[in-house]
Amino acid sequence: MPSSAMSSQSPAAADAALVERYLAHARVQKRLAARTLTLYRLDLDKLAQLAVQAGVALPAVQPHHVRAWVARMHAGGRSGRGIALILSGWRGFYAWLGREGLIAANPVQGIRAPRQPRPLPKALGVDEAVQLAEHVDEAGDPWLDARDAALVELLYGSGLRVGELTGLDVAPSAAAERAGRGWIDLDAAEAQVQGKGGKRRAVPLGRSAVDALRHWLALRGQAVAPADGDTGDAAQALFIGRRGTRLTAQSVWQRLRRRSLQAGLATPVHPHMLRHSFASHVLQSSGDLRAVQELLGHASIGTTQIYTRLDFQHLAQAYDAAHPRARRR
Repeated sequence: MPSSAMSSQSPAAADAALVERYLAHARVQKRLAARTLTLYRLDLDKLAQLAVQAGVALPAVQPHHVRAWVARMHAGGRSGRGIALILSGWRGFYAWLGREGLIAANPVQGIRAPRQPRPLPKALGVDEAVQLAEHVDEAGDPWLDARDAALVELLYGSGLRVGELTGLDVAPSAAAERAGRGWIDLDAAEAQVQGKGGKRRAVPLGRSAVDALRHWLALRGQAVAPADGDTGDAAQALFIGRRGTRLTAQSVWQRLRRRSLQAGLATPVHPHMLRHSFASHVLQSSGDLRAVQELLGHASIGTTQIYTRLDFQHLAQAYDAAHPRARRR
């Protein structure tokens, strides 16, 4: 559209014409999908509305305007991710205005959406964790029940990752060292675990875990030998399936889900939930964040600090439930 024609338009009409030109460019040059163009239009309509409210034309928008609009969207409940997507659309629009020679600088460049708070990991209550650990499937296979009880005791009692769990052998060996696998030592009541980044750490085993492991190892040999006669990895694996092969992470997920539902828990349990439960409950009892970091094998204390939020959440719930001044009408 000629500049003389644009100058005769109202500011709102001129802004709308710019938006239409940009969307036509995006449709033809970028070949964007119709759904993407619809989302672009919604975001740019929002931008135009905000500009009208601020009394500025779109080409006159400055960084301080964009920052104020970001703050308003955030205060209105828009998520950080949602704001980031809107800013991305605005940034592309102003980059095009720059290429057209209509602005000197992109007012959205360098402006970021508010950081999205990390969601709290889901953890079981202490009673729920005990209920899961002590569940017995009376109508099931005693071999499977013994194995599943042992893996629950290790996941919840020692805070292992599921990959660390499935990588455990019944005893140390040169082959395990070379393959980066861990093992258990029931006499010392500890597990040698191969964690992330190839870092090995010793994790203590509680009395319940040791008892459950001894019971499982007494039954473990009842599995069918692997069809290929493997006497290596599968023969040394601590947790195996009925066919004698090393248990996979997917199988652990399935067995935990089944066990948690049988135990009557409201939420299906997965391996990392037990790791979160371990960390939360140890922190609640000890208050020792450094110890929890070592037990979990976190390289940074910052990763472990999320459990202080879980701990505070537990305290806040206890306060709300017990303190007579906590309840608000």
